Amino acid sequence: MIKSIAIVGLGNMGGGMALNLVRGGFRVHAFDLSREACAKAKENGCEVFATVAEAVRGVDAVVTMLPNGGIIDSVYSNEVIGKAPTSALLLDCSTIDVATARHVANAARAAGYEMVDAPVSGGIAAASQGTLTFMVGGTKHAFQRAEAVLNAMGKAVIHAGESGAGQAAKICNNMLLGIHMIGTCEAFAMAERLGLDLHAFYDIASKASGQCWSMTSYCPVPGVGPHSPADNDFQGGFASALMLKDLKLALEAAETAGTSVPMGTRAKEIYEAFTAAGNGGLDFSAIIRTL
Repeated sequence: MIKSIAIVGLGNMGGGMALNLVRGGFRVHAFDLSREACAKAKENGCEVFATVAEAVRGVDAVVTMLPNGGIIDSVYSNEVIGKAPTSALLLDCSTIDVATARHVANAARAAGYEMVDAPVSGGIAAASQGTLTFMVGGTKHAFQRAEAVLNAMGKAVIHAGESGAGQAAKICNNMLLGIHMIGTCEAFAMAERLGLDLHAFYDIASKASGQCWSMTSYCPVPGVGPHSPADNDFQGGFASALMLKDLKLALEAAETAGTSVPMGTRAKEIYEAFTAAGNGGLDFSAIIRTL
């Protein structure tokens, strides 16, 4: 039974995840390079450590939430594998490339560990509220062990397949999301130019064949639909720079798989220009400002 968990990475997502692990009754060891993030984790009931190696010592599971595959490879190779007990389950919740996810999982397995890749969907609010969706890659046994940990942080935990499958599902999902958001923004911009009341257009499209999550749950128009970052001047939510990162991962995977993704390619180009113009910190729905 998993009782103690080390979480490495306490940023916008990891901080909320750590809080929900504490709420779930786990004893949580926490580490981050940011003193402010560590101080907040301590206030939320975590025990903070000075190094990753100290944080993972003696725990039943390790959760990582870090920026990219290079950092994940380094942290696991140098500070987790061989430092955490081999009985500890390793869960990487970062969004990274499929090849690195498989490489790290193979290295962990060779050292006697079970590991899953479990990237998330849902954003900062869902991380804080414990309503994330986890897409999980790994063996069936590792997935079964991971469920108790992931259920404390999410509303849905889905086994996608073997190692790397969680990352594959995440980048396919987010490529689709980026494409949908651009289309949703185009539709609202055109509706406005055609003289449609945007509330009326929302009421119609959200119940018609144009319905999608970007419209009904995350509308890019202030004051229309449920509360979203558009109602907060596009602050918070899912940063455009992170959407661009995921689109780049998707295109790398598509090239490796020999798959044509013309809409994904165009979405990447649009978000690339948007972030280059200084908008990387804005929510990805702010792309409507370009239309």
